[in-house]
Amino acid sequence: MIDAQHHKRQYIAMFGIQRAIILAAGKGTRLKSFTQHKPKALMLIAGEPAIARVIRHLVSNGIHDIAINVHHHARQIQEYIGYGEKFNANIYYSYEDQLLDSGGGARTALDLLPSGETVLIHNADIMAHINIQDLEQACPKQGCALALVPNPRHNTQGDFSLHNGLVSTEQPTPYTFSGVSLWHDEALLTYPSQTSFSLLEPIREQIQQQHCAGMTHHDHWFDIGRPRDLIQAHYYYSQEAL
Repeated sequence: MIDAQHHKRQYIAMFGIQRAIILAAGKGTRLKSFTQHKPKALMLIAGEPAIARVIRHLVSNGIHDIAINVHHHARQIQEYIGYGEKFNANIYYSYEDQLLDSGGGARTALDLLPSGETVLIHNADIMAHINIQDLEQACPKQGCALALVPNPRHNTQGDFSLHNGLVSTEQPTPYTFSGVSLWHDEALLTYPSQTSFSLLEPIREQIQQQHCAGMTHHDHWFDIGRPRDLIQAHYYYSQEAL
């Protein structure tokens, strides 16, 4: 007899990634006056809030269970997004009284999602059509996979290099972490919930264990937490809509 766990693995393999976490708790300090009365996730990109674009991209890739961590102007995000009906998604909110950083925010939000094997983590301020299917194919059987971009002008020294598909910190480091990654739950569940830590901590751990794969993204990519990228993203998506 085939057990329930086997059915669960077949279900996940058949339908791909089902769950995601959007990191939206940051204060957006680099945008200064822009985010004084509005969260960075609600910055308009060609007339649509950034986080709405992220959600639509996830849903178009079959991801419907989405947890969002919130802190700065959290109510505004919830009032706009609601619980996902208008996006054909199920939205769960992880409220942070104190900021938990990227790793702690993702780990705590994971507890809100239905059970599964893998989860996509996407920064709310990243505007890019990352190929999620390619990221899934790159992901090892345990650990994580990072979407990487060629070093932008604000990070010319880079973060990582790639060797036979695995992420490394060996120099030179021609790639920057895009802010989009795919994780096996087990790699995050070894960390405690409700604790502040950077996502770089589990990334470094998986690199040391050779369980961190990388995929390069060469299409458009904007980090709208930076004023220059915010303006460029607005122009790009405005042109795309024409």
